[in-house]
Amino acid sequence: MDGRVVRTGRDVRVVLEGRVLAYEVTERWTNRGRTIGEADYVLPLPRGAAFEDLALMIDGEMVTGEIRGAGEARRIYEEIVRRQRDPALVEWMDHGVLRTRIFPIQPGETRTVTVRFRAVAEREGDALRIDVPAPRGQGTQGGGTTLAFEWPQGDGFGDAWSPTHDVRAASAVERRRVARVEDAVGTVTLLLPVRGSGAAMTVLTHAPRRDDGYVLITLAPPAQTGPATPRDITFVIDVSGSMSGEKLRQAKAAGRQLLNSLGRSDRFRLVAFSSDVTDFADAWSAATPANLRAAEEWLDGLAAVGGTNIGAALARGLEADTPAGRLGLLLFLTDGEPTVGEQNADRLAAYASRERGERRVFTFGLGADVNASLLERLALDGAGTAHFVRPQEDVERIVGVVAQRITRPVATDLRVRAEGVTLTQVMPAGRIDLFAGQELTILAKYRGDADAVRLTVAGRGAQGPVQWSTVARFPAQRTQDAFVGRLWATQRVGWLSAERRKSGPSAEVDEELKTLGERWGIPTVLTSYLVLEPGMVVDNAPRPGRGQPRAMPMATMGAGAAPAAPPAPTAFEEARAAAAQRSARSMAEADRSMDGARTRRAANRLFVLRDSTWVDARAEAAQARTLRVRPYSDAYFALMDRTPDLREAFALGDNVEVRGRAVTVVLAADGAERLSAAELAAVARDW
Repeated sequence: MDGRVVRTGRDVRVVLEGRVLAYEVTERWTNRGRTIGEADYVLPLPRGAAFEDLALMIDGEMVTGEIRGAGEARRIYEEIVRRQRDPALVEWMDHGVLRTRIFPIQPGETRTVTVRFRAVAEREGDALRIDVPAPRGQGTQGGGTTLAFEWPQGDGFGDAWSPTHDVRAASAVERRRVARVEDAVGTVTLLLPVRGSGAAMTVLTHAPRRDDGYVLITLAPPAQTGPATPRDITFVIDVSGSMSGEKLRQAKAAGRQLLNSLGRSDRFRLVAFSSDVTDFADAWSAATPANLRAAEEWLDGLAAVGGTNIGAALARGLEADTPAGRLGLLLFLTDGEPTVGEQNADRLAAYASRERGERRVFTFGLGADVNASLLERLALDGAGTAHFVRPQEDVERIVGVVAQRITRPVATDLRVRAEGVTLTQVMPAGRIDLFAGQELTILAKYRGDADAVRLTVAGRGAQGPVQWSTVARFPAQRTQDAFVGRLWATQRVGWLSAERRKSGPSAEVDEELKTLGERWGIPTVLTSYLVLEPGMVVDNAPRPGRGQPRAMPMATMGAGAAPAAPPAPTAFEEARAAAAQRSARSMAEADRSMDGARTRRAANRLFVLRDSTWVDARAEAAQARTLRVRPYSDAYFALMDRTPDLREAFALGDNVEVRGRAVTVVLAADGAERLSAAELAAVARDW
């Protein structure tokens, strides 16, 4: 690959017809050098895919190619290259990849190439699976993938979602639906629920060697035909003096959004607090048009003045009982610490725990002056979520998202059980609820090895007990879908971080946080990673041994500069990060607050770009040997076959350093091109 040629755009369109997926991959390559260049990269295909054709843009027209013998095609391509004309060559390199070469690309020129192939959509439980692998090779990191997936509306299909990336669903057009993923990095996985008469359940497992397995269970609820569980919703809003201006305007708008989300069977209460507490009505109000109009007028009349009496606000918000058969919900919004009345956070949290009953509690903290630990505890104890909003962020949007998510309860107090394996450390911890239009996501560790495990998710619906079941395989070893383990670890870190703030540091919690952070490449309150800018050097501190905590290295700008440790994050930012981790449903959500421009994640590892090489951030094992391998050589593919964990790491590019238990594998142009059977076995043993 010519290092001056980089990919500057990648658009993928996948269309489902019947059970066949038609892929169209359009890539743009730009020559940023001063001489003629060539694009030369590897495109992995989904399992079982069949290549159709390649089209190259020549003089404004897409020109397709033709099939020839491999040797003849390569000879013709190289002859045309010598004459500097416009060929493109696609070669099958076995191992499910295509090698694509485009020449010439003039200085400053952008060339466009389109590759088409088809694959049968595979089933994952009650869903169809769509994979869009990332290309490999130097220059492929430039510009992410924009994916558009189309499927027929109806026909028993739900809405496509992704455990790896954020998905935006477009409205239906001509009986088709479209899901889009913007600027995606790495392989994109989509799941399309296939519903019969009930819910669609999907099970993905990842089981590395010498470890417990990890499972991701998703449940897309059935179309609701019966009544939804009626709700009793209380919105408690801070109107102290610090809420004046834009914050109060947004909070009022959020309240109006919440009112607009109410159904005919719902009831509501509005509570405003500063030094004192006032409310819209003395009791529950039915969601009638007249009551909703009056409530909006009451919101409009609120003014910001006085202190912050959180204790009295909690007492008023929790005083009205919710009878059996209704779902109680409390949304609590504040921008400050308690300054009036009870000010001890432990006593406030204990009071809320006693008085909450079966209510779910959702908290919203505006700005860094809030007691983040208190809001976090209220939400965790109340089986809800905590949201921490920076001053420049949109409070109205965040409250509106929560209001939309809790619109129609399908089932509450859900539990998952497995017959044949043992599930442990289920995330989310505690009570789990399922709402219409959403997919329930459950992550857990498992012990065992069984081909037919019956999974059951059971809870309470509007008309009594409900449950859904499926049968899935739980293998003792499975290297695919490595994101499952790291997604579980991300949520576990968020939950442990909240427990640590609630109860204080402990040897057991701290050790688990350190272990998870170091193994899965997740920054925590006890582990950090440092990305160095060009020209910076790292002090020569001793490397930690295996199993020891890794300290944050000191960075200096030169030989004589004094080292300076980065500032510790505020309690607000720590709680905000932990809350995002606990609620992450995809790797994109899990990574959003963690990665910088010079970091990438692959194979459950963090890689840092150093001197044009993606370096594994894990500490190198003591006395580990190093194996250098040439990209796209026989040794390269043989290693991926023998040690599948390397596939995702190798997708980062042509210069990669990845660290195993007793061997470090380095991709480099001067690496070995072939490895013996004994050498391959040694890598698998030491990995």
